[in-house]
Amino acid sequence: MSTRMLLLADTHVPKRAKRLPDSVLRAIDDADVVVHAGDWVDAATLDLFASKARVLHGVFGNNDGDELRARLPEVARFTVEGVEVAVVHETGASRQREVRMDAAYPGTDLLVFGHSHIPWDTVSPAGMRLLNPGSPTDRRRQPVCTMMWAVVDGAMVDATLVPLP
Repeated sequence: MSTRMLLLADTHVPKRAKRLPDSVLRAIDDADVVVHAGDWVDAATLDLFASKARVLHGVFGNNDGDELRARLPEVARFTVEGVEVAVVHETGASRQREVRMDAAYPGTDLLVFGHSHIPWDTVSPAGMRLLNPGSPTDRRRQPVCTMMWAVVDGAMVDATLVPLP
Protein backbone atom coordinates (compact mmCIF):
# COMPACT_ATOMS: atom_id res chain seq x y z
CA MET A 1 0.00 0.00 0.00
CA SER A 2 1.17 3.56 -0.64
CA THR A 3 0.02 6.83 0.90
CA ARG A 4 -0.24 10.06 -1.13
CA MET A 5 0.59 13.09 0.97
CA LEU A 6 -0.05 16.60 -0.32
CA LEU A 7 2.52 19.00 1.15
CA LEU A 8 1.69 22.70 1.38
CA ALA A 9 2.99 25.73 3.26
CA ASP A 10 2.74 29.49 3.21
CA THR A 11 -0.74 29.79 1.73
CA HIS A 12 -1.07 33.35 3.14
CA VAL A 13 -4.79 33.63 2.33
CA PRO A 14 -6.18 36.30 2.11
CA LYS A 15 -3.09 38.53 2.47
CA ARG A 16 -0.98 37.32 -0.48
CA ALA A 17 -3.82 35.70 -2.43
CA LYS A 18 -7.58 36.10 -2.25
CA ARG A 19 -8.11 32.34 -2.57
CA LEU A 20 -6.31 29.08 -3.11
CA PRO A 21 -5.78 27.93 -6.70
CA ASP A 22 -8.34 25.41 -7.94
CA SER A 23 -5.56 22.88 -8.52
CA VAL A 24 -4.71 23.00 -4.81
CA LEU A 25 -8.33 22.44 -3.84
CA ARG A 26 -8.56 19.44 -6.20
CA ALA A 27 -5.31 18.06 -4.80
CA ILE A 28 -6.68 18.24 -1.24
CA ASP A 29 -9.59 16.08 -2.40
CA ASP A 30 -7.20 13.56 -4.01
CA ALA A 31 -4.72 13.25 -1.12
CA ASP A 32 -4.74 10.52 1.50
CA VAL A 33 -3.03 12.92 3.91
CA VAL A 34 -2.66 16.71 3.71
CA VAL A 35 0.26 18.39 5.49
CA HIS A 36 0.44 22.18 5.94
CA ALA A 37 3.67 23.66 7.32
CA GLY A 38 2.24 26.95 8.56
CA ASP A 39 1.43 30.51 7.56
CA TRP A 40 -2.23 29.83 6.88
CA VAL A 41 -2.92 33.46 7.97
CA ASP A 42 -6.67 33.02 8.48
CA ALA A 43 -8.79 30.46 10.30
CA ALA A 44 -11.12 30.14 7.30
CA THR A 45 -8.32 28.47 5.33
CA LEU A 46 -7.70 25.98 8.15
CA ASP A 47 -11.46 25.31 8.31
CA LEU A 48 -11.58 24.74 4.55
CA PHE A 49 -8.68 22.25 4.71
CA ALA A 50 -10.26 20.48 7.70
CA SER A 51 -13.56 20.12 5.84
CA LYS A 52 -11.97 18.72 2.66
CA ALA A 53 -8.98 16.64 3.80
CA ARG A 54 -9.32 12.97 4.73
CA VAL A 55 -6.47 13.46 7.22
CA LEU A 56 -4.92 16.83 8.02
CA HIS A 57 -1.70 17.61 9.90
CA GLY A 58 -0.66 21.22 10.28
CA VAL A 59 1.34 23.67 12.36
CA PHE A 60 1.22 27.41 12.91
CA GLY A 61 3.69 29.76 11.27
CA ASN A 62 5.15 33.13 12.13
CA ASN A 63 2.29 34.97 10.32
CA ASP A 64 -0.44 33.05 12.14
CA GLY A 65 -2.25 34.89 14.92
CA ASP A 66 -3.63 33.82 18.27
CA GLU A 67 -6.67 31.96 16.90
CA LEU A 68 -4.55 29.67 14.71
CA ARG A 69 -1.91 29.25 17.43
CA ALA A 70 -4.65 28.09 19.80
CA ARG A 71 -5.76 25.43 17.30
CA LEU A 72 -2.43 24.22 15.90
CA PRO A 73 0.86 23.03 17.40
CA GLU A 74 4.28 24.51 16.68
CA VAL A 75 5.51 21.02 15.75
CA ALA A 76 3.34 18.14 14.54
CA ARG A 77 4.50 14.52 14.59
CA PHE A 78 2.83 11.48 13.05
CA THR A 79 3.67 8.17 11.39
CA VAL A 80 2.78 7.09 7.86
CA GLU A 81 3.55 3.49 6.89
CA GLY A 82 6.31 3.35 9.49
CA VAL A 83 7.85 6.67 8.34
CA GLU A 84 8.26 9.08 11.27
CA VAL A 85 7.17 12.53 10.07
CA ALA A 86 7.65 15.90 11.75
CA VAL A 87 6.22 19.21 10.53
CA VAL A 88 7.47 22.66 11.54
CA HIS A 89 7.19 26.07 9.94
CA GLU A 90 10.68 27.44 10.25
CA THR A 91 14.08 25.73 10.22
CA GLY A 92 16.37 28.77 10.04
CA ALA A 93 19.04 29.53 7.49
CA SER A 94 19.70 27.06 4.68
CA ARG A 95 23.39 26.78 5.60
CA GLN A 96 23.91 23.65 7.72
CA ARG A 97 20.13 23.09 7.86
CA GLU A 98 20.43 19.32 7.57
CA VAL A 99 22.91 19.05 10.46
CA ARG A 100 20.79 21.32 12.70
CA MET A 101 17.62 19.38 11.91
CA ASP A 102 19.30 16.06 12.71
CA ALA A 103 20.03 17.46 16.18
CA ALA A 104 16.58 19.05 16.59
CA TYR A 105 14.50 16.08 15.33
CA PRO A 106 16.32 12.84 16.18
CA GLY A 107 14.52 9.71 15.00
CA THR A 108 12.61 11.62 12.31
CA ASP A 109 12.57 10.13 8.81
CA LEU A 110 10.82 13.03 7.05
CA LEU A 111 10.74 16.70 8.03
CA VAL A 112 8.27 18.97 6.23
CA PHE A 113 8.83 22.70 6.65
CA GLY A 114 7.95 26.05 5.11
CA HIS A 115 8.66 29.75 5.74
CA SER A 116 11.10 30.50 2.92
CA HIS A 117 8.67 29.88 0.03
CA ILE A 118 11.65 28.14 -1.60
CA PRO A 119 11.18 24.47 -2.53
CA TRP A 120 13.70 22.19 -0.84
CA ASP A 121 14.49 18.48 -1.10
CA THR A 122 17.59 17.18 0.63
CA VAL A 123 18.74 14.35 2.88
CA SER A 124 20.54 15.00 6.15
CA PRO A 125 23.72 13.18 7.26
CA ALA A 126 21.54 10.96 9.49
CA GLY A 127 19.27 10.09 6.54
CA MET A 128 16.35 12.40 7.33
CA ARG A 129 14.55 13.70 4.23
CA LEU A 130 13.81 17.44 4.36
CA LEU A 131 11.01 18.76 2.13
CA ASN A 132 9.71 22.29 1.65
CA PRO A 133 6.85 22.53 -0.86
CA GLY A 134 7.31 26.26 -1.50
CA SER A 135 4.13 28.32 -1.65
CA PRO A 136 1.03 27.85 -3.83
CA THR A 137 0.16 31.57 -3.63
CA ASP A 138 3.35 33.62 -3.19
CA ARG A 139 6.34 32.63 -5.30
CA ARG A 140 8.65 35.34 -3.94
CA ARG A 141 11.95 34.86 -5.79
CA GLN A 142 10.87 31.60 -7.41
CA PRO A 143 9.79 31.31 -11.06
CA VAL A 144 6.37 29.85 -10.13
CA CYS A 145 4.18 28.98 -7.18
CA THR A 146 4.41 25.34 -6.05
CA MET A 147 3.05 22.50 -3.97
CA MET A 148 4.49 19.02 -3.49
CA TRP A 149 3.32 15.42 -3.53
CA ALA A 150 5.11 12.88 -1.34
CA VAL A 151 4.19 9.25 -1.91
CA VAL A 152 5.12 7.00 1.00
CA ASP A 153 5.48 3.33 0.14
CA GLY A 154 6.97 1.46 3.05
CA ALA A 155 10.20 3.23 3.96
CA MET A 156 10.45 4.89 0.52
CA VAL A 157 9.37 8.51 0.07
CA ASP A 158 9.03 9.73 -3.52
CA ALA A 159 8.63 13.52 -3.65
CA THR A 160 7.46 15.51 -6.68
CA LEU A 161 7.39 19.29 -6.84
CA VAL A 162 4.33 20.57 -8.71
CA PRO A 163 4.48 23.98 -10.41
CA LEU A 164 1.21 25.91 -10.32
CA PRO A 165 -0.13 28.32 -12.94
